[in-house]
Amino acid sequence: METIPTLLGAAWLLPLVSFTLILLFGPRMGKAGKAASYVAIGAIGGGFVLSLIALFQWRGIDEPYLAGEWYTLAQFDSLKLTIGYYVDTLTVVMFCMVTLIATCIHFYAVGYMHEELHDVTDHEVTLADGSHLTRPGRFHRFFQYLSLFCFSMLGIVISGNIAMTFVFWELVGICSYFLIGFYIERKSASTAANKAFIVNRVGDMGMIIGLMVLFTTLGTFNFGDVDGEPGIFSLVRPEVAHHDDHAGRDAAASPFATVALAPKADAGDQSDHHGDHTAHATRPLVVPQGMFDAAVRDRVAAGEEATAENLEAWQSSKLGYGLLVIAGLGIFCGCVGKSAQFPLHVWLPDAMEGPTPVSALVHSATMVAAGVFLVGRFYPVFTPEVLLAIAVIGCFTLFMAATIAITATDIKRVLAYSTLSQLGYMMFALGVGGWVAGMLHLITHAFFKSLLFMCSGSVIHAVHSNEMTDMGGLLKKMPITAYTMLVGCLAIIGAGIPLVIGLSGYYSKDAILAQAMLFAEQDENGLFRLMFFVAAGGAAITAFYMFRLWFMTFLGEPRDAHRYEHAHESPKVMTYPLLVLSFFAIFVATPLTSLDMTTAPLTAALDEARPADDHQARTAEDAAGATWLSIPYEHDSHTARIHTQAGLIAFGTAMGGLLLACCIYWWRLVNPREVADMFRPIYRFLLGKWWFDELYDRLFVQPTFFFSRIIAGIDKNLIDWLIDNLAAGTRWFCVGFDTWIDRLFVDGLVNWTARKIYAIGLAFRAVQTGNLRQYIVLIVVGTVALFILATFGFAG
Repeated sequence: METIPTLLGAAWLLPLVSFTLILLFGPRMGKAGKAASYVAIGAIGGGFVLSLIALFQWRGIDEPYLAGEWYTLAQFDSLKLTIGYYVDTLTVVMFCMVTLIATCIHFYAVGYMHEELHDVTDHEVTLADGSHLTRPGRFHRFFQYLSLFCFSMLGIVISGNIAMTFVFWELVGICSYFLIGFYIERKSASTAANKAFIVNRVGDMGMIIGLMVLFTTLGTFNFGDVDGEPGIFSLVRPEVAHHDDHAGRDAAASPFATVALAPKADAGDQSDHHGDHTAHATRPLVVPQGMFDAAVRDRVAAGEEATAENLEAWQSSKLGYGLLVIAGLGIFCGCVGKSAQFPLHVWLPDAMEGPTPVSALVHSATMVAAGVFLVGRFYPVFTPEVLLAIAVIGCFTLFMAATIAITATDIKRVLAYSTLSQLGYMMFALGVGGWVAGMLHLITHAFFKSLLFMCSGSVIHAVHSNEMTDMGGLLKKMPITAYTMLVGCLAIIGAGIPLVIGLSGYYSKDAILAQAMLFAEQDENGLFRLMFFVAAGGAAITAFYMFRLWFMTFLGEPRDAHRYEHAHESPKVMTYPLLVLSFFAIFVATPLTSLDMTTAPLTAALDEARPADDHQARTAEDAAGATWLSIPYEHDSHTARIHTQAGLIAFGTAMGGLLLACCIYWWRLVNPREVADMFRPIYRFLLGKWWFDELYDRLFVQPTFFFSRIIAGIDKNLIDWLIDNLAAGTRWFCVGFDTWIDRLFVDGLVNWTARKIYAIGLAFRAVQTGNLRQYIVLIVVGTVALFILATFGFAG
């Protein structure tokens, strides 16, 4: 059992070893540092092998999680900073996914970045004399950054405490800055890197607040129980820290204060629901013991016993529950930044300025995945109010980004907005109670999105342009790229035969819509139903813009004869990873029984890691058993009715979007320019990306510059004037002091004293004539006088 953390720890550290070796010896690793790629591939590939071994070993144990500490960095009283681990099914699955996709991207990057093996002439950078910039290649540095990026992401996944998580969270942001700004000489790249870094800092500010509230409230950094000390998940939800079959063990091992409440009847009480849910007559309101102790500490110190009345009175103030809400919202703010959710979504499309392998990694297995993963990791901490906020933000993001992708012509930006939309689906699923659905979509999306980006990079590598208006007819020139990208397009739209079989995206999107439908059924004001229809409509838009991309790129007549003439299929080192990812994009979520998606090994594994359903919002009327919001049980969405309806809706919306794309971009039944002219205001609105960049520029950037100029003016004209005049006044004072005090008084006193001493010396000098005979006479006279004095004086 203890070998699993060791295996995952080794898989985590291998990319760090690669980064260190390339940092120290990269330029000397073979010709132009080419061996650096071998070191990086060996490290991440070795990490995948170790992760796979850990996965097989994990399937043989019966523990919900493994938590421990590897090394203690520092300890200040009760504050303990450690390097630790928290391993559950989600950890192991994420390790396998990240290392596998990263290995494919590393192989792909060897071919894509081959120009960096020698001096590079950057045609997008023009110098003052009109020539283009020529710089040394940075092949080894690229793989150095990739290794550090993978190390950082794996660090987030395996982290056993919130302090360690935050360190690697920030390290992921730094790595993204380096990789997005890899072509740092280009203004667009440096601007995009700065934008990504700054926007993420906004979200991280909220995350710091959330993590600190969580720590100060619960008194621990650890996720799980370590050395008998209860962790965050046990303290927050002792009865539901893991699956119900482990609840008794967790509750017995951790100290809590609980009050039984009668839950509001909801969709979970239907007759076709699982018996284990309908059997619950009451549900515990869990208050962490740390919160309770803090609330009654003064009374305990005064000698009063912390009775049930103390707890009940404190709970009526809603302080403890409110702190959980604040902590959850703060943590989600950080996830909004990393996963580029509204309103912090503006950095992700600009991140396309980085090399395509970076885009593939950022948009699939690392940076944006980190935000969704962290929501899944902190799921037991989130109250229903926080989950509702997550659902609303995700729902809006998935729709907004999908509409923008309709008008984009840059192939990578279309995929970037596609990523925004799919991340919105994941957040939406998590918000409505679909933990397994959200995590499943995170895994499936990682495979087909990395495939799509690498296919787009293959096209860009061939035609040397990102614009789809420069492409067309490339199916004949690049069949492997075209068909593997077709697989990715089918996977992302959730293509399949309803209730029979489909690609990986079919199962994850079907699970999301099923949970959303269940959530909508308990609606009383129309908001939840609206969110469901928005999610279903987003599926249709996804199918439209993805096949718009594929048709414009690979079908029809070439739009640029010169580029088409020079186009060619990518080398094998780039196409083989496409084939591998295509396989997983098809089969990674395939169930063993086509009619039951829960039989899929991936779905079953994630279901084991799912936090138990216990999401009911409490208000001041808790004592009366009232609730205003309930998150439905995820298992209830697996009923035949919900599953069938959601599957048919998912299939119908996807086919509708696909047929519309065929009519416009394949069969040419409708001219897209005429459609754009017909809906000119909407077209301009979408082409302007909902004008969020302009809005933020007006609301934040320009006011910041305006006030900065005011402050600069104050600094230059007032503060500098004050400092200059203060300096001048000080100089005048010093000159006066030197003239009147130092020279006249101090120097005068010293000189007067010297003159007086000199005069006294001259007076005494008068008795010294310098005549030797006179000195002898005086000595003789003095001697005789002393003799007479001694003779007569002592004799008397």
